[in-house]
Amino acid sequence: MPNNTSLFDKTNYILRFSLLSVLLLNFLCAPTAQAQELRRFEFSEPKMGTTFRMVFYAEREEEATQAAAAAFERIDELNRIFSDYQEDSEVSRLSQSAGSGEKVPVSDELWEVLHYARQLSKKSNGAFDVSIGPLSKLWRRAFRQMEFPQPEKITAARALVNYRDIRLYRKHRRVRLCKAGMRIDLGGIAKGYTVDAVYRVLLERGINRALVDGGGDIYAGDPPPGQSGWEVQMVALEEGVDPQRIVLSRRAIASSGSTYKFLEWNGERYSHIIDPRTGLGITETDIINVAADNCMQADAFASTLSIINDLERTRLLDRFPNVALQKTNE
Repeated sequence: MPNNTSLFDKTNYILRFSLLSVLLLNFLCAPTAQAQELRRFEFSEPKMGTTFRMVFYAEREEEATQAAAAAFERIDELNRIFSDYQEDSEVSRLSQSAGSGEKVPVSDELWEVLHYARQLSKKSNGAFDVSIGPLSKLWRRAFRQMEFPQPEKITAARALVNYRDIRLYRKHRRVRLCKAGMRIDLGGIAKGYTVDAVYRVLLERGINRALVDGGGDIYAGDPPPGQSGWEVQMVALEEGVDPQRIVLSRRAIASSGSTYKFLEWNGERYSHIIDPRTGLGITETDIINVAADNCMQADAFASTLSIINDLERTRLLDRFPNVALQKTNE
């Protein structure tokens, strides 16, 4: 959607200023028997305000085309759940219930995302908070008009942002938003979840040698035939800095940063990435790259680590040995 921007805000930013690009290594040795049987396919479509791209290996073109169609259909299904731009999406309907006292039944997908979001909110002391919707809405308007939000409006929006006011009832998978005016924004986690879901669609169709790229949020499955993994290049944003490359297999990577999209006001640059604890756009310009076991986790951590300071990052990452941080400007 931490970088708790909307799905459109975050993904459009990464689409225009991609921090990651995928390079397929040329395998120099003789192809194996399996490599001769499999063919490489690539599909891409605009989804969720960005471009979703799949690269995978399959035996037949018909098999590949059907798998890609199913994957893109799954993205559309999830957008109808997670988008806070669509008034009739599931998350928008949940936000409309805020303050009513109603315990709203939610889909398995929304439950999974909200449950993980609450865990990370607790462990990050509120740096990640999907109830940031009122602040997101306020700052979207500020960026459109290129005008700093009025302090009293920031204060009013902040009063509605508190992950503790999202109550989850596990037995029947229901959710209650305690305060009227609360608004859920999943921009810092939903795209990563969607990337994982796309890979699961491919797996269900017997395709495991695949890479899924959701506008810079990437999951790399089993490697291409004869290779050790998928090579991902993290583009350096400073002139003269060599790009860093890593090889991924059964691992995800996501990026977050504020270098280009910002509002300049009274000599300070405020990013589109909002700190829910202050209600302000962050003023640091680090580019954060996070590798993790799945893309939902990588996406959420990239959002969170963009906001917290170095000491907080160290403490949080110490609790998650499967998550690795890397900066392109180091």
